[in-house]
This record gives sequence, structure tokens and C-alpha cells, in this order.
Amino acid sequence: SHHLVAGFVPECFVFPAGLGSSKTAVGGRSVTPSNDSEAPTLPLKPCTLAGMASKTTSTIVPKRVAHVPSLQSTTLQRPVIPTEFGAKVPTNIRQRYLNLFIDECLKFCSSSQEAFDKALAEEKVAYERSTSRNIYLNVAVNTLKKLRSLVPNSPPITHKTSNKKVVSHEAVLGGKLAAKTSFTLNRSGSLRSEDLTGAALYRRLKEYLMSEEQLKENGYPMPHPDKAGRAVLFTADEKKVTDSSCRICCRCGTEYMVSASGSCIRKEECVHHWGRLRKQRVPGGWETHYSCCSGAVGSPGCQVAKQHVHDGRKESLDGFVKTFEKLPTTDGYPGIYALDCEMCYTKQGLELTRVTVINSELKVVYDTFVKPDSKVVDYNTRFSGVTEEDLENTSITLRDVQAVLLNMFSADTILIGHSLESDLFALKLIHGTVVDTAIVFPHRLGLPYKRALRTLMADYLKRIIQDNVEGHDSSEDARACMELMVWKIREDAKVKR
Repeated sequence: SHHLVAGFVPECFVFPAGLGSSKTAVGGRSVTPSNDSEAPTLPLKPCTLAGMASKTTSTIVPKRVAHVPSLQSTTLQRPVIPTEFGAKVPTNIRQRYLNLFIDECLKFCSSSQEAFDKALAEEKVAYERSTSRNIYLNVAVNTLKKLRSLVPNSPPITHKTSNKKVVSHEAVLGGKLAAKTSFTLNRSGSLRSEDLTGAALYRRLKEYLMSEEQLKENGYPMPHPDKAGRAVLFTADEKKVTDSSCRICCRCGTEYMVSASGSCIRKEECVHHWGRLRKQRVPGGWETHYSCCSGAVGSPGCQVAKQHVHDGRKESLDGFVKTFEKLPTTDGYPGIYALDCEMCYTKQGLELTRVTVINSELKVVYDTFVKPDSKVVDYNTRFSGVTEEDLENTSITLRDVQAVLLNMFSADTILIGHSLESDLFALKLIHGTVVDTAIVFPHRLGLPYKRALRTLMADYLKRIIQDNVEGHDSSEDARACMELMVWKIREDAKVKR
């Protein structure tokens, strides 16, 4: 029952190989043949109904040959990186990544030739940006993630629509307000606002706790089996830098040398993009730009910092404390808190500068600036909101903070946060009873992609957070996590009714 419109070719029709049109409908997009303005007059060959039903079934795969201009053979030779002696990056590594880039490009380019050209261009940029093998590997991995994010992703969309039907069933029966009005509030399974505090909220939140497996695969610090005070990380990069005097800047990817105390040996500015990479739709596909300056991938940085910095938190796995098992308290539940930390760059890496803890009533129960152990090289104010003046008069150390938190939390306390592993590393705290909003509200592409907290707030609670020019407010972020989970519990309860 497809109607053929001029210039539109449904996805399940394939031009005979001799037609010479380089584009047909690709990945759900209709692409007008470039030479002709009218619809093709050659006979069209319909697919099977099964092929129509699922755009991803293997019935369509062999017919991709139609995308290749007929001047070329059906199987184009893949491009090969020429061997170059004394090259800064070994040829076999470049070839491996070029092949991976081609595999991804073939999923969204309309012809093999276009995929080869795009992959070659991406590999060339990665090679030109890199001064060494290690940096090339970093850049290449990021390029691969970027290309994967460009692959049209149809399954989650169908999943979303089916979800909506589940929710709207009640609305169909009782009118638009049925899901929102109070007639259901008298039933025992209902969730009035005053129900969702204390022990009742604790019981509900237990359904969203991360499993031990999830904690491991999301890079949470886990207790070392033998050594007290030491953490274990299960997602550590295999490519360990053996030379402790050589570091890679976590902002611009440059290799730099440091002295034994952690000071940069050469005075060198760090030119970087402080924003994240964002994908946006443009005519003919997707483009990836930095959110800070709309610069393209590979463009020179838009921000200049005085020196290079590195993260370092996951390298120093000593000095960790673990929350204690405690006897049940009089109110019958071990507590629920949301927390958020701010960090700055010191000679040793990222260190804690502020910690904020919120209770389930959204009240701040602990909020303090923290003096880092090492000398600060960049206060990271754009993101942390913490300034040099804030830390001038504080004498609170990480050890003081750990003592307060171990007193406040027990091993069964539910801690809520967004990518909470990052905060736990900054606090050097091992805790296994965790609700992570980045996992409860996953990115449609799966790990390592995560949705930003401000996006979740805008999408679900229709509120803008982190809008302050002076940087993050950690109490705002912690409150946002708590509110998102209360919202999520209510939404899920509606569906269960």
C-alpha cells in the first residue's frame, strides 16, 4: 500500500543494478536520486512482507549492492594505510582503526565508496591530531564512539511508543485527566506525596539499587579482598602508563612531563574544548560539534588554560574508607541521602573541594568546602563553582569529611547521585547501596554514553538546572537526583496500576 511520490523510494524497493543511481532510501531516510528529478521508470522489485516488517532483518542485507554505482564492481577493495617507516603510530594500529571506522560508516553511508571516504577522512584527522601512539589510541577510540552514535537507531523508538500506550490506556478509559486525578489515591497501592518519605521511600528505592555486577561494570570503587583501605577498579584501562613522570592531559590529550612532586617540567598552555560533543541533524545526515563553541571535531580548542592537567583519581587507590554495618536505628530504616561533590585539579589530579549531602526531604544536612591535599593548579570554577576565595579559609580535609560521612551513613544507607562513582572516588569512599540516576535513566545508545543530569531534569521534571554562569551548585545537583527518583517511583507506580 505504498504510494510512490516523485523523488521518494520506499526502503523495501531496490533499483535493478544497472540503473546507476547512487542513492536510494537509506536507513529510513528518503534520498532523491541526484540526476533525475522525476521518479524512476524502471520496474521496481518488491521485497517480502517480512522484510517490510523489520528494517533490520537480514533479508535486505544482500541488496545493499544497489547502493554502489554500477561503474564499480560489487565488492570494492577496502583502502589500505601505506607502510611508513619510523611513523609516530604503527601502521597496523592505524589499519585496525580504519577498518573499524569503515564498519561503522557502512551502517549509515549510502554507498561503500562514501563509507570508505568518510572513514579515511576520520582516520586522517585522528592521525594528524596525534603526536604519539597513546594519543592516537585515545583519539581513535573517541572517533569510534562518535561514529557509533551516528548509526540510525530504530529499536528504542518503537520501544518508546509502546511504552506510551501502556501509560495512556488509563487515559483512554477515563479521559485525559484519569491518570492525574485523585480517585485512585484512596486505593492502598496509591502514592500520595506524604507517603514517599522515610521508610516507605526506602522500600520503594530498593527496587532501583545497583547490583554488584552493575557497580563493577560502571567503574565504582570496590573493596580490595586483602588490603584494608585500598579500592579495586574493575574497568581500569589495560594500557597503563608505566612512566609516572609522563602524563596525558585529560582536557586536550597532549602528553606532558612532570617532576617527582607533580609539577609540569615545561611551561605549556593547554588549548582545549571545555564543552561536550553534541550531535545535530543537518541536511544529509548528522554533524558533531563541541557544545562550547560549535567547533567541529578536530578543530583547535577554544579555551586556553595555564597548564595541562590529569584526572588521577583512579590511579591512587589507597586511603579509601568503607561504610560500616550498623544496627537498625529507632526509626527503622538506615537513611536515604543524595550527594554531589565538586573537584579541582591539583598536582596529583582531581581532588575534592566541596561536598553536599541532601536528605529525602530535600534539606541540606552537610555542606562544606574541603582543602585539597596537594597544591591547586586549576580551580575548575566553570564546572565546580568553587573559587580560590572559597578554599582560602577552610581547614577541613578529606579525612574530616570521611569521618563525618562514616558517622552519618551505614552500609545499608541508600546513596543517590548522578554517575555517583565519580563522587565516591573523590571522597575515597566505598559504598555498595547505590541508586545512580545515570543508570536508572540510561542513554539510548547504552554505555559508555550517559545522559546529562540537566537533560533529565528538563525532559522529565520540565525544569532547567545548572543555568548559573558561576558554575555548578552541588546542592542543586543533589536535590535534582532525589527529585528525579521520587518522580520515577510515582511514574512506575502509575504503570503498575
